[in-house]
Amino acid sequence: MSHSVKNGGVRCCIQRHLLPVHPPPSSLSRRLLPPASATRLRLPLRRRGLLVVVAAQHVGVGAKPTVLVAEKLGEAGLELLKEFANVDCSYNLCPEELCTKISLCDALIVRSGTKVGREVFESSGGRLRVVGRAGVGIDNVDLAAATEHGCLVVNAPTANTVAAAEHGIALLTAMARNIAQADASLKVGKWQRSKYVGVSVVGKTLAVLGFGKVGSEVARRAKGLGMHVIAHDPYAAADRARAIGVELVTFDEAISAADFISLHMPLTPSTSKILNDEAFAKMKKGVRIVNVARGGVIDEEALVRALDSGIVAQAALDVFTEEPPSADNKLVLHEKVTVTPHLGASTMEAQEGVAIEIAEAVVGALKGELAATAVNAPMVPAEVLSELAPFVVLAEKLGRLAVQLVAGGSGVKSVKVTYASARAPDDLDTRLLRAMITKGLIEPISSVFVNLVNADFTAKQRGVRITEERVVLDGSPESPLEFIQVQIANVESRFASAMSETGEIRVEGRVEDGIPHLTKVGSFQVDVSLEGSLILCRQVDQPGMIGTVGSILGEQNVNVSFMSVGRIAPRKHAVMAIGVDEGPSKETLKKIGEIPAIEEFVFLKL
Repeated sequence: MSHSVKNGGVRCCIQRHLLPVHPPPSSLSRRLLPPASATRLRLPLRRRGLLVVVAAQHVGVGAKPTVLVAEKLGEAGLELLKEFANVDCSYNLCPEELCTKISLCDALIVRSGTKVGREVFESSGGRLRVVGRAGVGIDNVDLAAATEHGCLVVNAPTANTVAAAEHGIALLTAMARNIAQADASLKVGKWQRSKYVGVSVVGKTLAVLGFGKVGSEVARRAKGLGMHVIAHDPYAAADRARAIGVELVTFDEAISAADFISLHMPLTPSTSKILNDEAFAKMKKGVRIVNVARGGVIDEEALVRALDSGIVAQAALDVFTEEPPSADNKLVLHEKVTVTPHLGASTMEAQEGVAIEIAEAVVGALKGELAATAVNAPMVPAEVLSELAPFVVLAEKLGRLAVQLVAGGSGVKSVKVTYASARAPDDLDTRLLRAMITKGLIEPISSVFVNLVNADFTAKQRGVRITEERVVLDGSPESPLEFIQVQIANVESRFASAMSETGEIRVEGRVEDGIPHLTKVGSFQVDVSLEGSLILCRQVDQPGMIGTVGSILGEQNVNVSFMSVGRIAPRKHAVMAIGVDEGPSKETLKKIGEIPAIEEFVFLKL
């Protein structure tokens, strides 16, 4: 289905339905009016900087945020944090102590030893904005709880990649040549050369389970040792694997063909105990296993049985289901197992690198920047974020305007957002814009802080259904958007003129010279900068109205930044939009309402 639109464009029948809680809103039949139908009076305006705040609340002018570092962090990272925030280094906190401290903190940095569960987020009282995991794995952080509380979780996935890969290869070769056992034997005075005959790795097949950053680095190094490398990872790109000479295979193919298996997968419900009795039964007799990923991906009791039966000849483990493992842990005590105490990232270089990487991510998030390493928010590339910055401000303010136009008692349940652009639909990423519209819709009528992390969850929790529609326009695609329109269906309005022909509250805006502008209210074209606050008046179109209203505001020392009048036809009805820097008093608004030609008016805070 298509409709005629401005500049000969086409309305795409591309509609993304989000948060399916209520029936979709009625279809919209719309006509785009040319901007020339609006009369605008431009007054001096101070330009303001644009800041996209998606992960942090403002902590007060001049006030530094507080970062709690709950586990040891490299000095270089601490110095970066101290330049921006107050840093509290409190190590070895028990859960109760952590919950007590967290209400005074804006960010928390942990390694793998601190559990950040739902109770931590609930104890924060909404202040905690960022959790930084100094390392790759985030299984010790409750991501669902973090998202519900609008808290961004960031990790440091790159700094320790090489260190973890090197440790994996070190364990593999040490296991193959019985290094740890031979060392222990010699140190108690034994000379057992025949007992510790090892195996060569040249020509052997290594199955890498998990072909991410660490897994691919292990594969490169194993290729250098002359091994044949295969890999299993349902999310890995085949061309990336082929580029380093690795063949992607199924899980069963990988474990059944391998002489050595190296694990590099995250711990998730689908990978928990992925190496179990059933998996061991499919392996070659005499297979050797290396794990520098997460202890929970191996069923430890099943591994003991496989070692005792000879299915698994040897294992080398850096991680365990419970850390530290108990003193009587059968794997730690097993003669065929080489163990290290979670040393994968423990090199001097990696420790400093991780500290710097997580400090930069946390500081950036507290500044309101989108972290490239966020794990519970959709990734918006930096270049997209930069281009959309003024439209992000426009999106939030349109949401704020629309919800303030809803009459009391009318629940917002159905919202439709239309984006008009000359770009192809696939070239316009609207996730951030949708989040900011949601922020504008919900924050003015609740105590919830909404950001990119929790926007969709918050809307769904409140029963708000948001649909998105793209309108493809003819013209140059240099600007990402021509306009954004927000409609709220099935509600009554405080300002009847904001209702469209089809009965929805409708506001529309665009960006002009980097500044967001309101360009349509209901069926009326206006043009007013969305800064400060806004007064909307419906009036009989007659001479002197601009002067009359302006005089009343001037007498009360209310500075007018913009004034625009949109009308249907001369001497008929018109809507006047007035941008003001200060909020007018009730007496001032009453005087405006008493002007005979004013039929209705509303004051809106932006």
